[in-house]
Amino acid sequence: MADIYTRAERSALMAKVRGRGNATTEGSLAKLLRAQGWSGWRRQQVVRGRAVGERFQVRPDFVFAGPRLVIFVDGCFWHGCPRHGTHPQGNAAFWRAKFRRNQARDRRDTRRLRREGWQVLRLWEHELRAKARPGLLVKLRKVFARARKSPTKRSG
Repeated sequence: MADIYTRAERSALMAKVRGRGNATTEGSLAKLLRAQGWSGWRRQQVVRGRAVGERFQVRPDFVFAGPRLVIFVDGCFWHGCPRHGTHPQGNAAFWRAKFRRNQARDRRDTRRLRREGWQVLRLWEHELRAKARPGLLVKLRKVFARARKSPTKRSG
């Protein structure tokens, strides 16, 4: 079916769409962190730095300021998951370039944060599914154990 908008009109319309995070995947991880009693994190908090004289700011999905740990939950589509990422047939060149830029930004942000002394964990969206949960818990426990200061564990 043909689009009812011209290419310029569609572009202007899409430019107005401002997404911020993914409520489903990030919410799923937040729920898991709470269920495990892990606290001390903030969502979508800006982390600023000066890696190799270059100022930058990154907005990880979860920030544990005390242990200097950040977690990104990468969507399988937008970040090009090798297992579950799909590639639209229409405008394929655009989408390939878009996914390459997203992946390059992810690598750059990870590198910058690590240079600033942050521990960075990147999770795929599919790791939050129920059947993958035991493996995810093992991964999170290892990361928290490696962190200089473990996140707060609520009693109870």
